[in-house]
Amino acid sequence: MPAGVNDVRHFLLPDLGEGLTEAEIVSWHVAAGDEVALNQALVEVETEKAVVELPSPFAGTVVEVLAGAGETVAVGSPLIAIDTTGTDGATETDGATEKVPMLVGYGPSDAPPSRRRNRRAHRDRGPAEPAHGGSRPLAAPPVRFMARQRGVDLADVTGHGPGGLITRDDLAAHLAGAVSVIRSSPSALGRESRAPVRGVQKHMAEAMVRSIATAPQACVFLTIDVTPTVQLVERLRQNRHFEGLHVTVLAVVTRAMVLALRDHPALNSSWDDATSEVVTKHYVNLGVAVAGPLGLVVPTIKDAQDMALRELTGALADLTDRARAARCTPADLSGGTITVTNVGVFGVDAGVPILNPGEAAILAVGTVRRRPWEFGGEVALRDVVVLSLAFDHRLVDGRAASLFLGSVGEILADPTNLIALG
Repeated sequence: MPAGVNDVRHFLLPDLGEGLTEAEIVSWHVAAGDEVALNQALVEVETEKAVVELPSPFAGTVVEVLAGAGETVAVGSPLIAIDTTGTDGATETDGATEKVPMLVGYGPSDAPPSRRRNRRAHRDRGPAEPAHGGSRPLAAPPVRFMARQRGVDLADVTGHGPGGLITRDDLAAHLAGAVSVIRSSPSALGRESRAPVRGVQKHMAEAMVRSIATAPQACVFLTIDVTPTVQLVERLRQNRHFEGLHVTVLAVVTRAMVLALRDHPALNSSWDDATSEVVTKHYVNLGVAVAGPLGLVVPTIKDAQDMALRELTGALADLTDRARAARCTPADLSGGTITVTNVGVFGVDAGVPILNPGEAAILAVGTVRRRPWEFGGEVALRDVVVLSLAFDHRLVDGRAASLFLGSVGEILADPTNLIALG
């Protein structure tokens, strides 16, 4: 290349999967003039399903950031311009369109030196100085989401984290102060507040409307004595083979669902509107509804039919932890075939869940409570739970739904069936 001629390339917002058409810029990790390495994290974006970091498809020097934090950008639009002159071809491109080689966290584990320098720069900033001269204070995506949900401008919040980072505690303290102001002066913040609906919350709302509009939904209930399962969970927590794992009743429920689907495959099917066909899945991608900082998300345990109870316990804990930390990828949040939701974690006895679009059933698990219950011909205090199964009546009739729910309940009432059924 002739001297003085720069090779400036544009990184376009990629299709992050599942037909996503746009994403909101959450925060930039780089600014004009920064040196970036191949696969270095450039920007954090929020799609309809998750918050993800996008890595650089090439090395070079940042010329210009083309989309600011808070902007919604369409897939295929330019995000950043990078001068790759003198980088010895350290790029990953496909013709004229740059592509993302991998999502951060799924490639090499060591951050490149330039990224470490950028992190040091964050630490060196004063508490009131925004990242890279941007207009927004420093805060993680979950904190930003919580602030949006509550109508809080983060510019009004004092951050006490590294480099002035606003933490959840900072936001909570700010909200507590706002509550005291409201109590002393109800008109201080007005009678209403508004926050835009976007990202995961918008996707969830649209999915629920679509589900109700397209699938005739019904629900059956079963109240069951799960004392033996509760006792099993306590024993497994002391078992060396489950060391380091947090065994829960929900983990046993997920295994019971997988086993019950063997005899009731209609609950693991979907309706194909394009061909008017019923598609029965011979694998189980078990969705787990989680209330995370970005709203309700349903990450999936892929191929749960191949997992024993120990493996399911670990997969369930890993998935829920990442969902609550807003670190699920679009791949985590797609491909489900049946879902379980633990409404009992909120102290609720039962509920009527709404189907995930494209699935035949969703099981809601209520709180396990000690109740007077008939046992051995007498009344005794037992651990009792209510199971609620919502189903698509096009795919599953009341008999099939009841038999499936009964099979799940039978395993929970006598968990030795976990061994008998494999």
